[in-house]
Amino acid sequence: MLRLGRREFEAHEPVIMAIVNRTPDSFYDQGATFRDEPALARVEQAVSEGAAIIDIGGVKAGPGEEVTAEEEARRTVDFVAEVRRRFPDVIISVDTWRHEVGEAVCEVGADLLNDAWGGVDPRLAEVAGRYGVGLVCTHAGETQPRTRPHRIAYDDVMADILRVTVGLAERAVSVGVARESVLIDPGHDFGKNTRHSLEATRRLGEMVDTGWPVLVSLSNKDFVGETLDRPVKERVVGTLATTAVSAWLGAQVYRVHEVAETRQVLDMVASIAGHRPPAVARRGLA
Repeated sequence: MLRLGRREFEAHEPVIMAIVNRTPDSFYDQGATFRDEPALARVEQAVSEGAAIIDIGGVKAGPGEEVTAEEEARRTVDFVAEVRRRFPDVIISVDTWRHEVGEAVCEVGADLLNDAWGGVDPRLAEVAGRYGVGLVCTHAGETQPRTRPHRIAYDDVMADILRVTVGLAERAVSVGVARESVLIDPGHDFGKNTRHSLEATRRLGEMVDTGWPVLVSLSNKDFVGETLDRPVKERVVGTLATTAVSAWLGAQVYRVHEVAETRQVLDMVASIAGHRPPAVARRGLA
């Protein structure tokens, strides 16, 4: 059982986390949801298309202009409060590695802290425990926030992913985070080259076998672009293919830009796996 906010999800129930970037320089949408009204419209659309979680981020993941904790909070805190007011049942996640920002967003209604940088600030898990919210524990290859990997190497990339994420998850529980509210994420592209991310996908079942719910953030990432030699705006098909494989291997939460398309992929895989009946079944019966 995965429990986030007011919601509970069974083991085979796929969950969509829609990305809403409060940044002027995001790699995919180039600041389309930096202002409040477009961002709120994005939330409304994502919820209507089947997203259970809204993931709000105030800092671009890649290199760029410095964003202080104060500026990150300015971009996210009031917005979280407004989303909480307008959508009382949606699960609100905030993508941050800073405990100061985590505390501020929890004060106004966040349900989940998405730590994409592998516990670089250990106090973030303590904030999650103190406020009774969930935590995403990610493998980032010990890279620092907003840096790109350079000639990074692993003897066994999945062994390192398991060591780090399970260790972070167990620590989170030790500081008060509910076990059923902790997720682990292999961290595609974070501290990895394309071959590492492909191997992490291929071996995703090993993460699922740990018993911790697995979140994957695949959407339009560089490993998809390099694998298919496609620019950012032409990576949707590759993303959806990777989503289908991840779903078949047992990942539960999917952080995405394209909600409606992802919903169809996840429903199709769930039906093939026998976890979901067809929406209609008339063929050969009329």
